[in-house]
Amino acid sequence: MSERVYLDWNATTPLRLEARVAMAAAFELTGNPSSIHFEGRAARKLVEDARQQLAAALGAEARNVVFTSGGTEANVLALQPGLISPAGAPMRRLVVSAIEHVSVLSGGQFSHDLIELAPVTPDGVVDLDHLRAMLSGQPPALVAVMLANNEAGVIQPIGEVADIVHEAGGLLHVDAVQALGKIPIDIRALGADLVSVSAHKLGGPKGVGAVVLAGDLQHFGPLLRGGGQERNRRAGTENVAGIAGFGAAIAAALPALGAELNRLTHLRNRLEAGLAAGNDVTIFGANAPRLPNTTLFAAPGVRAETAVIAFDLEGVAVSSGSACSSGKVTPSHVLKAMQIRPELVRGAIRLSTGYLTSEADIERCLEAWRKLRGVLGKG
Repeated sequence: MSERVYLDWNATTPLRLEARVAMAAAFELTGNPSSIHFEGRAARKLVEDARQQLAAALGAEARNVVFTSGGTEANVLALQPGLISPAGAPMRRLVVSAIEHVSVLSGGQFSHDLIELAPVTPDGVVDLDHLRAMLSGQPPALVAVMLANNEAGVIQPIGEVADIVHEAGGLLHVDAVQALGKIPIDIRALGADLVSVSAHKLGGPKGVGAVVLAGDLQHFGPLLRGGGQERNRRAGTENVAGIAGFGAAIAAALPALGAELNRLTHLRNRLEAGLAAGNDVTIFGANAPRLPNTTLFAAPGVRAETAVIAFDLEGVAVSSGSACSSGKVTPSHVLKAMQIRPELVRGAIRLSTGYLTSEADIERCLEAWRKLRGVLGKG
């Protein structure tokens, strides 16, 4: 069998060599990063170097980076009631876009009766007018809108969202897990108050993420309590090797960001043209700005579970949506929020590329798609 093609980069990415080397070196260290002796200081240096790398990548201050066990914990840590706005108002309710990751839709530390859903347009973009109406004349809210959707890849107008939120006296949380390493991110240019990121979406290890604050937030407290790690904002001995791998992955990914954005956009355009050639194919979010590496599509008569298995048998790894929901019978909440017809929702297939994806990989995928369509009598 020929070498397999991996087109599920939005689920997770192959570990970069630079991250692997950094982690191997970290595993050789003995010290606890909270210890003050030589061994402890050596471990602490790796953590602080990575903190500086992540802060620089997001235009933040290193002291405002809080390392976590991943994107989900970062989201839950960020979504806490009682945060205080610059005007001194506490956040007593949570407004989240209808296409958020499930860790945000669940409300983090807010009780369910305080959570409200903000709708999106059929293109998958948050409805700004509706959001403005939800916030106008109401108690200040913590608002959560992701930078780029993990299923459709649609990039949200975060700058405009931030203006609406701040004019209403609220705070803005941005889940940037899928965006980090794919598009430029500057926390201040976005207008975000809190940003969540994860290492394994850009070639770092699984099991490490971070909340990054734009500045000091009153009443930002720990989710996990115990020791005083992470400036008393996240208890528990830091995952030194994972954090070192995160920093190394950032250092490797960011210098090539512009070139990769152009290369992956080219591959995506070629892929989508090939998928649609002679076929009735819907590309979701095609009329909105999208990540350069993400295609979510469906074709009448093609069920997602059938297609994923058929691709896999041809040596091509794809998904039917978010890795957090794959394998479940519930339809994509993202496509439902975009008001997509149920028969297309059931057939949605996600293809996502990355720094190792080649032109040959795209052609292998298209060959598998043509074979699948031929078997179904559609091509």
